[in-house]
Amino acid sequence: MNKSFVGRKEEVSVLQDALRSSEAEMVAVIGRRRVGKTFLIQSVYEDDIVFEVTGIQDAAKQEQLENFVLQLAEAAGSTFPIQTPTSWLQAFALLIAYLKQLPASQKKVVFFDELPWMATHKSRFLNGFSYFWNSWAVKHNIVVVICGSAASWMIQKVVNNRGGLHNRITRQIHLAPFTLAETEAYLQSRNIRFNRYQIIQVYMSLGGIPHYLKEIKAGKSAVQNIDQICFVPNARLKEEFSRLYPALFANAENHIAVIRALATKWHGLTRTEISQSSGITEGGSLSRVLEELIYSGFISTYRPFGKKKKSKLFRLTDEYSLFYLKFIEGKEHEGKNVWHHLSQTQLYKTWSGYAYENICLKHIPQVKKALGLSGIYSISSSFYYKGSDKEKGAQIDLLIDRNDQVINLIEIKFYKEPFLISKAYAENLNNKIQVFKTVSKTNKQLFLIMLTTFGLVENKHSTEWIGQSLTLEDLFLEE
Repeated sequence: MNKSFVGRKEEVSVLQDALRSSEAEMVAVIGRRRVGKTFLIQSVYEDDIVFEVTGIQDAAKQEQLENFVLQLAEAAGSTFPIQTPTSWLQAFALLIAYLKQLPASQKKVVFFDELPWMATHKSRFLNGFSYFWNSWAVKHNIVVVICGSAASWMIQKVVNNRGGLHNRITRQIHLAPFTLAETEAYLQSRNIRFNRYQIIQVYMSLGGIPHYLKEIKAGKSAVQNIDQICFVPNARLKEEFSRLYPALFANAENHIAVIRALATKWHGLTRTEISQSSGITEGGSLSRVLEELIYSGFISTYRPFGKKKKSKLFRLTDEYSLFYLKFIEGKEHEGKNVWHHLSQTQLYKTWSGYAYENICLKHIPQVKKALGLSGIYSISSSFYYKGSDKEKGAQIDLLIDRNDQVINLIEIKFYKEPFLISKAYAENLNNKIQVFKTVSKTNKQLFLIMLTTFGLVENKHSTEWIGQSLTLEDLFLEE
């Protein structure tokens, strides 16, 4: 295995178990573009892959077949080109003939990368792939790995296939972006020794996407790196947004419309609100778009406390997309140190609070571990009550509803120094508790938790109201 590889412990274990298995294995690796799927597979199986082919984006069937046989000729060490077949059935027959010649003693790995790109319209690729698996591979000592960034396509067409591939997937990996702990380990492996506040700043802008994080340079601050990666002329991620969604989805304009709609509301939209804002009528089309964005990790769903399933909120949780729409798109930035200047604005303060909240919601297992709740069954949600002219509203960032008759109400604050709870803020916290008690009609014990960057300034208000204080350090705990 590649010695420079960091993180992904569970995923590595799944791949290694498949290699050690005494049976044929078909492993599906699913995840958004740039998340590191190919690197994971190549790192774990670097000495075991006997054939690897990557689909070509927007290429026709004939080009995909030509690419397939060119890679097959290279794997076989052939000095003469193999005649391009006219069908995928013939192409997979050639692959079987090649694999039959290899020694049977060692378990072999066959890797199909960006599978959705190979399965062009009416190409009957999946018929050929099904023939390969059912007629030959399943009977031999082999691991077949299929990988794709179009996560929803992979789920619908392969994982949930009702034809020849029905129930053929033996192991499945849904590769998520790096956690904060994995991001820290990755940066350290590249000799970048950021403190955790610097890492949080990078994560809020770029997320835990390895392909983005590799652009970070040692010896520069988070602010300087973000400026170089996103704002200088010809910056690597300045135009990434325009390439990202079309590379994953057909009719990507609908997906982008949903992303834009969600970027306008920090705390999420209902399905109906998304339809009204994006202009996509409610129905199957919107369902498909939302499903594909969820599977690919760009948006997430949260059910407000006490609400029914149909009341769930959709939130934009892809850090880069939100950052791009708020600070890069349509902006004419001039001069040097653009991000340094932007990070002093009110928009930055508003955005950073939401971005930090998103990070906390992605690290709920770490939050639970810091609170000592790992062994207690619980459900996480949020709470929002609009209020009226006669009564105050309230919003609570995160609730952990525990099976031991306790609810943790968690207030999240991003601040550059220890947070001071003033008299007015303490009154606001009290109002949140009272509104929640009234609206939820809960009889459970309520504990108020503060999750900040650097903790609290100790005073009578923090002592009176806060049951426990967490900091950004707790978000770096390993699960």
